[in-house]
Amino acid sequence: MKIFKLPDLGEGLQEAEIVEWHVKPGDEVKTDQPLLSVETAKAIVEIPAPWDGRIEKLFGAAGQIVQVGAPLIGFEGAGGDADAGTVVGEVQVGTQVQQEAPAAVGRPAAAIKATPAVRAQARQLNVDLAMVTPSGPDGLITLADVQRVAKILAEVGPPEILRGVRRAMAQNMALAQSEVAAATVIDDADIHAWPAGTDITIRLIRALVAGCKAEPGLNAWYESHTMGRRVLKKVDVGIAVDLIDGLFVPVLRDVANRDPADLRAGLDRMRADVAARKIPAEEMRGNTITLSNFGMIAGKYAAPVVVPPTVAILGAGRVHDTVVAVDGKPAVHRVLPLSLTFDHRVVTGGEAGRFLAAVIADLSAAA
Repeated sequence: MKIFKLPDLGEGLQEAEIVEWHVKPGDEVKTDQPLLSVETAKAIVEIPAPWDGRIEKLFGAAGQIVQVGAPLIGFEGAGGDADAGTVVGEVQVGTQVQQEAPAAVGRPAAAIKATPAVRAQARQLNVDLAMVTPSGPDGLITLADVQRVAKILAEVGPPEILRGVRRAMAQNMALAQSEVAAATVIDDADIHAWPAGTDITIRLIRALVAGCKAEPGLNAWYESHTMGRRVLKKVDVGIAVDLIDGLFVPVLRDVANRDPADLRAGLDRMRADVAARKIPAEEMRGNTITLSNFGMIAGKYAAPVVVPPTVAILGAGRVHDTVVAVDGKPAVHRVLPLSLTFDHRVVTGGEAGRFLAAVIADLSAAA
């Protein structure tokens, strides 16, 4: 049997979830005919046949996670370790096809205090001790704590295992929480001078560029293992997009050198591709700074999360009317709340403040 393995899908992805098989054992297939669809952290991808042949065996079922280099399909014929055919780049060979298993994000086991009897009870009731809030002295988990959590879990039923985009989001947020020394500064931009119909997102992108010009150090990548900072020349903005499938952050390239019409066309095309889950993988990587316009949904201020290797994210809250002082008198103006989170390992408070001041100055202009 000739074995076709999950090819390296690029972008550093090491696994994919089988979404749907397009073939079954006994089928005759031609080169480049779609064999199956898989979902990665970035997109749904169709994997084509690497050669002509008859399908003898399918490895794995819909919903299973497959590691790069693991067997996917057995073709009739000799050669048990055949080349993957359509692979771009080197394949890291492995043999693992596994059921979905969530990444561990909770407290380390050493930090959990429980007696052997309590641990045995937790195993019997299938309770993860990392989920249990201790009530005993000095943070000790008691039998009653475990039983309380077991009762709650029994009421809500089995967990929904995170997949695809949500799985990647959980892993990225855990990385950010464990690594980044996050700090957030907030302020308001008075946008009362804007003409009707102003494109808020495009103005935010322009203002973000103004901030990067004032303080280039926020448009940077940080390598924690070397403690090295790379200040980047181009401003490639990751735009947070909220979908039912989870959070996507496609990248709008070289925004400092594009006019508003081109930026709007690029945004519309990017969002349509994300919604259809057809955005190319290369458009989901390499942002130098991030923009989250969460105010389109709700909220004035937030503490957006910086995901390494970037060092800053600008959040925009809900535009609203408020009373401000104008020439010593009260007046009602439209304001745009802003929240800037930065990695304090790399960015000083002064740099963050000057960046935000430049953003506010740009947004306060009429045009």
